[in-house]
Amino acid sequence: MKIVFIGSGNLATHLSLALQAAGEEITQVFSRTEEHAKELAVRLGCSYTTDIDEIDKKAQIYIFSVKDDAISKIAAAVCSDRPDALFIHTAGSVSMEVFKGYASHYGVLYPMQTFSKHRHVDFRPIPCFIEGSDEQALATIRTLSENISDHVVDCDSEKRKKMHLAAVFACNLTNHCYRLAERVLQEEQIDWHLFLPLIDETAKKVSEMSPKDAQTGPMVRYDVEVMNRQLALLPDERTREIYRLMAESIHADST
Repeated sequence: MKIVFIGSGNLATHLSLALQAAGEEITQVFSRTEEHAKELAVRLGCSYTTDIDEIDKKAQIYIFSVKDDAISKIAAAVCSDRPDALFIHTAGSVSMEVFKGYASHYGVLYPMQTFSKHRHVDFRPIPCFIEGSDEQALATIRTLSENISDHVVDCDSEKRKKMHLAAVFACNLTNHCYRLAERVLQEEQIDWHLFLPLIDETAKKVSEMSPKDAQTGPMVRYDVEVMNRQLALLPDERTREIYRLMAESIHADST
């Protein structure tokens, strides 16, 4: 099937390359930013455009991988001229109904993973959560997903919103904690890579036990003396407040 990608960011890059490797034909990339559109189009060997009126009208599938608040705006401009096409978005926190009123066939393909453009990711183990407006749409999205992933799960919009929220805690907030740790280390010119075995073991533990059972450290014990000494080492009030809130949450969850 011929597929047009609306968007050229991290997720669009990895998903389009995975679908192409699985045998799908990516015919065009649309992005408001020419540099990004061209970069992805070159990797895919297809055309690109920055003009919404020049988006290919002959594709069977249009995959939207753009900012959440841009989906409905672009859908209003694109869907009406393509009544038989299937429109898919990849957002975790946006309802499938964002296409309602604009398209007859639509759905969601949400790969739950963190993506960076130039870092290789194996799509096979990535869970893909899917939803469709009708049986035909869902069947097509399922086929696309199963061509690239070994874990395809039906998931309605409300459940997917909770999945995305959980992913923010498990990935984005966790990564920010890594960044806060990196800043502490930089002050003493300590190599960040020395902490990678600790991070790896933390991740391995939660594959074998509940995160609740895996938690250790002074916050579980609520060792006030240790925590106060650590608070005193932090250079700014915002980071100290994060520390206090996390300490209270960890202790409350452990009791």
